[in-house]
Amino acid sequence: MTVRLAVWSGPRNISTALMRAWENRPDTIVVDEPLYAHYLHVTGLDHPGREEVIAAGETDWRVVVDRLLGPVPPGVAVFYQKHMTHHLLSGIDRDWIGKLTNVLLIRDPREVVASYVRSRATVTPDDIGLPQQVRLYEELAASGEPPPVIDAGDFLRNPEGYLRALCAMVGVEFTDRMLSWPPGPRDSDGVWAPYWYAAVWRSTGFEPYRERTVTLAGAAAEVAEACRPHYERLHAVRLRV
Repeated sequence: MTVRLAVWSGPRNISTALMRAWENRPDTIVVDEPLYAHYLHVTGLDHPGREEVIAAGETDWRVVVDRLLGPVPPGVAVFYQKHMTHHLLSGIDRDWIGKLTNVLLIRDPREVVASYVRSRATVTPDDIGLPQQVRLYEELAASGEPPPVIDAGDFLRNPEGYLRALCAMVGVEFTDRMLSWPPGPRDSDGVWAPYWYAAVWRSTGFEPYRERTVTLAGAAAEVAEACRPHYERLHAVRLRV
């Protein structure tokens, strides 16, 4: 029985590093932001590499969902799905999400915004994904068990503890292979990787947690402040190990 582990994050989090950890398992396959092409196609947003992403991806969300729920190769215990919550546009039916094993990955919005504006000139609360994460949390909680919420800062203070908790949740044995990986790109990386994944390509494991001094001004500061209540809502129910 294959577990379809969907980790729902916003941008500029540790989501790609977490995908690396799971991909380093021999019993796991991964998919990188499968709804991104649909998101860019529908919204018309000008992200770095926009045309490449659309050309390389699938713009019909129904086809994407069929693949996410479809067959996997023999011997695969975990189908790890790295998702961005802001990719869940209003036109996408959401019933299929309940068929996945879902986890929310959050990060302090000031840190997210500070990182985000280094790659894009503008940012809005919806770009950060926290409002959408709260909506998804409430929907999943209303239909059954609320999904675990992991804060990136907590995770980086104790990667092994959180990985062990996730492994226990999906019913697989933890392995030390999840704590380190070879540097460089992967075939599984989205075509947008050259614009966003420089730090992950240099990495060989999770970066130790460190306090960050973040200075924001103007619209960036307003966006971070607007996202603060959503972050606090999820931070209050986060998983602690």
